[in-house]
Amino acid sequence: MRFYEYESKALFRRHRMPLGKGEVVGSAAEAERAATAIGGPVVVKSQVLSGGRMKAGAVQFADTPAEAAAKFEQVLPIVVKGEKARSVLVEEKSPVAQEYFVSVTWDGRRKLPVLLFSDMGGIDIEEVAETHPEHLSRTHFSTILPLTPRIAKEAIGKVGVSGGDLNRLTPIVFELMKVFLAYDLTLAEINPLAKLEDGRFVVLDGHVDMEAEARGRHKALLEELGIGEDETRQARPPTDFEIEGARLNAVDHRGVAGNVVEFDGDLGLVIGAGGGSLTLFDAVRKHGGKPANYCEIGGNPSVNKARNLTKLILSKPGVEKIAVMMNVVSNTRVDIVARGVVKGCVEMGKDPKDVIAIFRIPGSWEEEGFKILEKYGVEYCDRSVSMYEAAGRAVAKLGA
Repeated sequence: MRFYEYESKALFRRHRMPLGKGEVVGSAAEAERAATAIGGPVVVKSQVLSGGRMKAGAVQFADTPAEAAAKFEQVLPIVVKGEKARSVLVEEKSPVAQEYFVSVTWDGRRKLPVLLFSDMGGIDIEEVAETHPEHLSRTHFSTILPLTPRIAKEAIGKVGVSGGDLNRLTPIVFELMKVFLAYDLTLAEINPLAKLEDGRFVVLDGHVDMEAEARGRHKALLEELGIGEDETRQARPPTDFEIEGARLNAVDHRGVAGNVVEFDGDLGLVIGAGGGSLTLFDAVRKHGGKPANYCEIGGNPSVNKARNLTKLILSKPGVEKIAVMMNVVSNTRVDIVARGVVKGCVEMGKDPKDVIAIFRIPGSWEEEGFKILEKYGVEYCDRSVSMYEAAGRAVAKLGA
């Protein structure tokens, strides 16, 4: 779940990180008033969840309040990677002497958070890693052992920063590490973290992503920031398909049958359980398939929940078949999922044997579930068939 820039900075402000004057505005008059209060040159920035604002022209500079109002009108309608601006942030323009990059994220291979630091901020960190690797440090740290400023100081020093700058940067970077852990974040990034001409350090831009499952734990923070429970907050606004999937999942508390993400493929996916969604999604692509969606199902959803999810996926234009798969033996009742999926196909006017490419769900009540699938002529398999092979069978059905 991604935060807008102004929300990320509100979180940073709670932790006393250095920020310039700024105000979120919704009209040209408010932009002019904000620039007047700031009392100097300002930056007018579109608030979108996607990156690439500068390249799209959605970040502009203004020397006067009147110019800030004009820039607001110019920036607001710009669409950045398919996303319209939610609002506009007007901030003081800072005289920058040096820009740094700092980010904390998860290293999936090491199963540890990793701190990235560079003295070449303000540009894509991928470009720095490729062309100037000596200017980028990677420092892993434990989520169990005590977190100390020494870790941040070593990360900064690895790229050659020393003296007073090292001492002033350390508490800022250390605080970002604490924020990352405290709020169950998957990303906490400042780019650029600027050293100004007067020697002060200021956060010029920030990005924060929170683990979606942590929303309940941090409900008070999200309410304070004005983030609604219905906002999925991915790198783009949710589609109608995704909104409807979330609604269907929320209607019934039993199990999970939703969390859908829309793609442009022709194979609908009803998949889940213990990382199975991503694993099987990747397996389908590896076999040359084109997934129409990502989703999750498990935890013993009701028949109606499985039915409604199936109907939603089949209603998506371009979907020719669906694959129903899980990766592990669980307590999910196979007969309930089978009944729901078959019912959804029938109510959509589809023959289950034609539209269900494969059904692979190891779980309880398997024999009863398989009897239902046999009745309708649906191809199914048990745990003796690997996930990868099951994904291959589903993709092959599309080409048959």
